Amino acid sequence: MKRYVCEPCGYVYDPELGDPDNGVEAGTPFENLPEEWTCPVCGAEQDMFVPE
Repeated sequence: MKRYVCEPCGYVYDPELGDPDNGVEAGTPFENLPEEWTCPVCGAEQDMFVPE
């Protein structure tokens, strides 16, 4: 699974880890993130992420 990088702050979303602090289970591909999910560091929307 691809990792995605938040362009504004550099946070990397790793699908193998998910984002458990924000309700995203490990193994969740970026494409399957809930619509309301935003960068946990800077709050950027998903369209601000690019494949690593």
